Amino acid sequence: MWEMSREYEEDLMRICSADFIPWEKLRSKTVFITGATGLIGFNLVNGLLYANRKKTLGMSILALVRDEARAKERFAAVVHAKEPIQWIVGTVEELPAVAQSVDYIIHCAGQTASKAFVQRPVETIRTSILGTLQTLELARRKHVAGFVYASSMEVYGHPPKGHKVLETDVCGLSPLAVRNSYPVSKLQCESLCCAYASEYGIPVVIARLAQTFGPGVHPDDNRIFAEFGHCIQEKQDIVLRTKGETERSYLYAADAVTALLTILLKGQPGKAYNVADENTYCSIAEMAQKVAVSNNIGVRFELDKENECGYPEPVYMDLDITQLRELGWLTKK
Repeated sequence: MWEMSREYEEDLMRICSADFIPWEKLRSKTVFITGATGLIGFNLVNGLLYANRKKTLGMSILALVRDEARAKERFAAVVHAKEPIQWIVGTVEELPAVAQSVDYIIHCAGQTASKAFVQRPVETIRTSILGTLQTLELARRKHVAGFVYASSMEVYGHPPKGHKVLETDVCGLSPLAVRNSYPVSKLQCESLCCAYASEYGIPVVIARLAQTFGPGVHPDDNRIFAEFGHCIQEKQDIVLRTKGETERSYLYAADAVTALLTILLKGQPGKAYNVADENTYCSIAEMAQKVAVSNNIGVRFELDKENECGYPEPVYMDLDITQLRELGWLTKK
């Protein structure tokens, strides 16, 4: 089919074989994806096109990208196989005209680097707010059948340790903290989604994702799982800039894809769903030690006392995923 590693094809096969996803709803449909070259977008595009071919769904993908040449390089296997994907070149903040019909939208575009939340907070907010507004307007014009907004677990602020975080929990985020440019703008985007659902009847559903890892991570990604991966590849010690007290769950990219599709096709408009693999819950320090031991490398602490990297204060983000489970979603066994 495509030239890919055996491990990655197993991921795509797992996505395709997820029988809790009502694939027939995507037959002959067009799916518009923002943030297509990002980690989640990359796996989403590949997963959908793989399922499209295997199930002969007659589906097509519209992928919003900033740089068409770079996108074609990133999706070289897809381009070579002449899969039904079209590039919409532009930014989510200034969304270009989309002449094609659109049946579903999955909005994944947004800043993800903690350092940028501190160093470029205006741009972080602008991308979140304007991008979501533009995408929702597209959904309104196209009368879409479904829309998923990829939000973040960070909207919950700082839940107390030992608390299982529900979708109805209220955040405790100060808008005066510059780093909160990311979670506060995410909250505003969620509000926009609910407003469009209420006022215009747009079937918008919100996915609050745990930190996601897996194939397709950019080489310059500085999130914790990516840093661990770089250390493994280079056989270097893991260097933690904090005490590693934060505890949270994580999410594998293929599971993120099946979750987003489940929420898109089965979720209730105007509702939010937590998305995480509960079995991965641990502290950053614990995860670092496990990774180090299994890969025969060490762990060192070099604390970032000025927090130039923009790391949040220790959080305890144990997401309750009961609502998503009730839609039938399952993680990898």
